Amino acid sequence: MGYDRVMTRGLTFRQVLLTVLLLGFGLARPAAAAEVWLLELDGAIGPASADYFMTTLRDAEEAGVDLFVMRLDTPGGLDQSMRDMIKAILASRVPVVTYVAPNGSHAASAGTYILYASHVAAMAPATNVGSSTPVNIGGPSPFPTPTEPARPPSDEDGEGQPDGSEPAAKPGDGSTAMERKMINDAVAYIRGIAELRGRNVEWAEKTVREAANLTASQALEQNVIDVIADNLDDLLAKLDGREVKLEGGTRTLDLANPNVTHIEPGWRYELLALITDPNVAYILLMIGIYGLILEFYNPGMGVPGVTGLICLLLAAFALQMLPINYAGLALILVGIALMVGEAFTPTFGVLGVGGAIAFVIGSIILMDTDLPGYQISTPVIAAFSAASLALFAFAIGAAFRARQEAVITGMEGMIGQPAVVLEDFSGRGRVRAFGEMWQAQSSVPLTEGTKVRIAAIDGLVLTVEPETERS
Repeated sequence: MGYDRVMTRGLTFRQVLLTVLLLGFGLARPAAAAEVWLLELDGAIGPASADYFMTTLRDAEEAGVDLFVMRLDTPGGLDQSMRDMIKAILASRVPVVTYVAPNGSHAASAGTYILYASHVAAMAPATNVGSSTPVNIGGPSPFPTPTEPARPPSDEDGEGQPDGSEPAAKPGDGSTAMERKMINDAVAYIRGIAELRGRNVEWAEKTVREAANLTASQALEQNVIDVIADNLDDLLAKLDGREVKLEGGTRTLDLANPNVTHIEPGWRYELLALITDPNVAYILLMIGIYGLILEFYNPGMGVPGVTGLICLLLAAFALQMLPINYAGLALILVGIALMVGEAFTPTFGVLGVGGAIAFVIGSIILMDTDLPGYQISTPVIAAFSAASLALFAFAIGAAFRARQEAVITGMEGMIGQPAVVLEDFSGRGRVRAFGEMWQAQSSVPLTEGTKVRIAAIDGLVLTVEPETERS
């Protein structure tokens, strides 16, 4: 009985000791660091930045990181690139935080949509968000478009329709049918995102229809963003323990001991950013076209053809990612074709001038967007237009000089050339011309060795006359 008590106490003591040791080991062992990836996007949203973001986010999902932070400063960008990024965010298995920073940055236009779509929307002090009205694609219509009659509003402030659709433009507001379609589509898109994330739906519509803006403090007050943070460390501290809703469920962020990895752009992003610059794409297109023309004009050179083919393929890849106006591209090609046609079939400038005009107009309207960052620079257009005109002028000058010079090839080039009589003859005999023996005829008798000149050609018979008769 006593022995049993001793054994029981001994086992209890050992269990308590083991428990204390294990607890102490657990407390002494550092907690696992939370993996945080930080990506920075600065500038207009385009194909290169969208590809960079989506590729990095996909890598973050495969690596199983705990949080993906995008530090954003953008004036806006292309609609398709923005939508591709938002699709990636909505389908992400990793929480995505869009952080408008550093101080003085902004998330305008496309940046506002991305901020709304993120799992966590954050801003630094002295930043702003808004101005999300779609930029008119292709410019205003040259003809007035009848406006649709407005349906009666369903609420006091005039927003919304009884059937839940967006309000139509009022008669006389100057908007075209295309502009109304674009704005209503953008409103529906951002409202859907706002409802999904539980953010301010009314202001989301206001920033599209009225290009409204908010400062960071106003955005937090009006439930447009979730957090204001001075810097990245402050942001991670404020997000620690926060619940975020992902596609597969809710996750609580554990960021007490974060390990931040700054993502640096690779060669793929640098290459895409370079060739999708509208000016670079335009230059590649011109080099490619003129390289192939030079190769066809002088077959066998090799270098112009290879260079032109590579540049043309790069330009085609870039242009299919950019919002181009195919009428502008067609005008450029027609203009070049007309100028080349002038070089081969001189028309005293008709084809050349028409081609130059088509080339300039096509270059100006090539980019089908009004975004400043996606317009071809005027000096670049002027430089290539001047070069094309110079080539066209050189071709015309060469054609005029060729017309004034004597013919030196073919049968016409033989007229007036010297020959030597090989035998005495009266009427018809043989002469040597161009190192060959020819049948010749003359109206006067000729003796062997007499120098004559060719006056005409009749088939394979030369009509000759003594040189003394010409002088």
